[in-house]
Amino acid sequence: MRLDRLRFFAGAAVFAMLLIFSISRINASADELQMISARAAIVYNGDTGEVLYERNADDRLPMASTTKIMSALIVLEQEGLDEKFVVDSEAIKVEGSSMGLQEGDMVSLRDLACGMLLPSGNDAANGAAVRVAGSVERFVEMMNRRAGQMGLYDTHFVTPSGLDDYCDDHYSTARDMAKLAAEAMKNEDFREICSLQRVKVNFGDPPYDRWLTNTNKLLKNSGITGIKTGFTDKARRCLVSSCMREGCELICVTLNDPDDWRDHMEMFDYGFSKVEQVRLSAEDSAASVKLADGRKLECRVPDMVAVLTPEGAARVESRVYLPQFVYAPVEKGEAVGEVEYILDGRVLGRRDITAAEDAAEVLGRRDLPEEIWRCILRKLCA
Repeated sequence: MRLDRLRFFAGAAVFAMLLIFSISRINASADELQMISARAAIVYNGDTGEVLYERNADDRLPMASTTKIMSALIVLEQEGLDEKFVVDSEAIKVEGSSMGLQEGDMVSLRDLACGMLLPSGNDAANGAAVRVAGSVERFVEMMNRRAGQMGLYDTHFVTPSGLDDYCDDHYSTARDMAKLAAEAMKNEDFREICSLQRVKVNFGDPPYDRWLTNTNKLLKNSGITGIKTGFTDKARRCLVSSCMREGCELICVTLNDPDDWRDHMEMFDYGFSKVEQVRLSAEDSAASVKLADGRKLECRVPDMVAVLTPEGAARVESRVYLPQFVYAPVEKGEAVGEVEYILDGRVLGRRDITAAEDAAEVLGRRDLPEEIWRCILRKLCA
């Protein structure tokens, strides 16, 4: 008995020590983020819109070549991405980083998107702008119009490249850049290109194969999926990055950050420690829909798995949409409606509500009162 007590107390002591250690680690990770060197920063869950960490996230600041996230997204939404054309000779006469375009070069919009997202070519941004919109100025108008459509109300573009040393109206915020990055990563071409450490492109006069190298050193780390670096004398070091772990992708943004490589990895570690996979269930999980004759057809309302903070999961709402009635035939498993899962007004996902049985089976059943009445009538008429 005494030995059992000693074992119990020893186990309790070890458990207490582990608990204290784990709490101290959680607190330490939060404290460490206060030591990051960025003037503005954010950790953002693009799938849910949850902000896991922020510092001065709404301060309007220059964002340098992270501007090219918007430029490349617009370019990659165009048709004929692989058609070759002669790049505008005046557009490519621009200072700063370059993909190596020269007068007379034959190039494609896809090549120019690679030139923007990997070596951060200002020549690529200007060349693409003229090809898509006819001029750099009209392309910038497209960028600002698109920013408004995305709800990026603290963002204003002056150039497609991000060069900002000669103007004060080229700015964004960490929050807006995170939202822009989340939207851009929905484009499969953008997602693929910004994740590459190197890419082979074909351009020139005449075109020939050559390699472009990505300036984003974070891509050497496991799980990093993108996105874009930036630097000017005014903006200093800027970085927008994304990381995937266990099916969840988070986005980090830092503006004016002299130690951005380290800061982003610490921010990702912190962000992923705050989220978990959650199974969401509809409040009205026992739904049914009426058939044309008034009988009920039982339905299946599916769950949804999302990666959220526990606080966010508690705020998720569900909305079930079913018609007033449906006409037979309806087969088991056939979609008859829809359920939405919503967090703070944002739709996290939609799932089909399906019939849990065949309408023919429901119509083939006879209600007990009707059977009794038929039996009585048969007896009376016998």
